[in-house]
Amino acid sequence: MSGPKVSVIIPCYNLGAYLDEAVRSVLAQTLQDFEIIVVNDGSTDPETNRLLTEYRRPRTQVLATAENRGLPAARNLAIGHATGEYLCALDADDTLDPAFFAKAVPLLDADPALAFVSCWLRGFGGEPWVWRQDRCDLATLLAECTVCTAALVRRALVLECGGYDTAMPTPGDEDWDLWISLVERGHRGVILPEVLFQYRQRPGSMSTALRGETHVRVMEYLIRKHEAAYRRHLPDVLRRKAIDLERALRVNYGFERTLECELEQQIRSSREELARLRAKLEGAVPARGAGAAPLEEALRSARREVAELRRSWSWRLTAPGRAAYDLLRRLGGRGAGSR
Repeated sequence: MSGPKVSVIIPCYNLGAYLDEAVRSVLAQTLQDFEIIVVNDGSTDPETNRLLTEYRRPRTQVLATAENRGLPAARNLAIGHATGEYLCALDADDTLDPAFFAKAVPLLDADPALAFVSCWLRGFGGEPWVWRQDRCDLATLLAECTVCTAALVRRALVLECGGYDTAMPTPGDEDWDLWISLVERGHRGVILPEVLFQYRQRPGSMSTALRGETHVRVMEYLIRKHEAAYRRHLPDVLRRKAIDLERALRVNYGFERTLECELEQQIRSSREELARLRAKLEGAVPARGAGAAPLEEALRSARREVAELRRSWSWRLTAPGRAAYDLLRRLGGRGAGSR
């Protein structure tokens, strides 16, 4: 008998509180031709271990490692036990829309030249947002990961690339490297223009971890690993990074205007109100005029916080983009000097 159409691989490290929600989202798929492989990646949380020791769900098997080996290694372990034609790498705290397989699998079945199918995603668990992407060509992927982690991908092609790279400097971007590796080899993917994947926002989630210096380290690693591709597409990558940086600066300018026009106006109004209160206090009870001191201190504290925000927001919002842009420019400079 042939294997299932889709193998869903779910590494789990201390995320037992969320795991069953992820598994239920797979079991709820309208296309039911799948298997689920959960990897208990050396969890130290007693509740997670208790859950996975006796975890019984339809078409689901649980593998376990004695120690935490990291997300890429856990995914590779699951891939080694997978039998499906396509893979879906679902994190233990995320969920799929019920129609995801039904919409992605027919595209892969109909076009043998298609390597992967991605989609838009919605963040949940915090402030809601939708991540919309429309391109996944090589130049775009070199600049930014535009493919969601759970994109359906041909298992044979993932094995051809050697699986997920366990040498990545930080966990969470090994899928970005995989999409680059696939397209670099001449394969292609598509992005379905609808939300079919839900990404959970929580303390410690990848979206909060992969920022600032961490993002720069990942970019440095990718540039070294895929240097030929970066050199070949450098003008397009720099152009995209410049556009992203300009967009971030424009957003930051909006923050600055809010601080300048709205908060400063509120501070001025508060100062005027404080002056009126002081005048009333001094006129009515001269001996207790110092009663306005707490208000004055509160105002001074607010002004210090505003000043600190104004100094830090520009840097924090644009630092990763500027650092990546500088890295790519230095790559171009080295290339020019070597010719």
